[in-house]
Amino acid sequence: MELISENRCFDGMQGVYRHASAATRCDMTFGLFLPEEARQGPVPVLWYLSGLTCTHENAMTKAGAQGWAAEQGIALVFPDTSPRGEGVADDDAYDLGQGAGFYVNATKTPWAPHFRMWDYLAEDLPALIGSEFSLDMDRQAICGHSMGGHGALTLAMGLPGRFTSVSAFAPIANPSASDWGRKQFSAYLGEDKTTWAPHDATLMMREKGLDVPVLIDQGGSDQFLDLLRPEALSEAMVARRQEGNFRVQKGYDHSYFFISTFMEDHVAFHAEALYA
Repeated sequence: MELISENRCFDGMQGVYRHASAATRCDMTFGLFLPEEARQGPVPVLWYLSGLTCTHENAMTKAGAQGWAAEQGIALVFPDTSPRGEGVADDDAYDLGQGAGFYVNATKTPWAPHFRMWDYLAEDLPALIGSEFSLDMDRQAICGHSMGGHGALTLAMGLPGRFTSVSAFAPIANPSASDWGRKQFSAYLGEDKTTWAPHDATLMMREKGLDVPVLIDQGGSDQFLDLLRPEALSEAMVARRQEGNFRVQKGYDHSYFFISTFMEDHVAFHAEALYA
């Protein structure tokens, strides 16, 4: 593992690191905020998964999460959104290829060799940070925005027992029925839609739901509502009698101004579950 940078932040440390990933077969970069309490012993972990076109850096510098995490004594992990580098497949479109991994294990050419973001987040990166940093891997929570909200919800439902809580900002809620999903799933997974279902939060909510609390914030003036399909997930949660809170925030769009406004609520929500 290579140290890229470390900066003191809210009496803790914001680091950026690079490592060779067995899952993606390339070098991956991630950010990790450790609160001051990590000097004394392992602390709980909150994962933050970012959206289309983002890297590890977007939420790390724009979401305003570190101050609230420091207040609660929680570490923050900011993974990248896809594999990158020479020899890694890419596409000219912003919503496919590098920066658009969709948190799945690709099975189709040319994506399959490197685009294995599910394994990266389910196995590879947790094993690394658990061994290298003062983290309590028995207490993990997960959050995400847009494509990352899709990833957070599907990972939480696909890995029952892993996370104490899950939250999302404007998640891609029903990708099987959206152009933010059908295009990418066809490319990465093929045309057999049965392989899509484990990566669609609405379909997974209908089938299995979650045994942990859920918090979802959706901007009422989000410019991508037709692609996100929040109403499908909301209806599935009601039908499932899912424990959780689905909030529409009037006047807010899809940007990090929206995320930073409600980040305190999300960190506090996860802290309550992590310390329960």
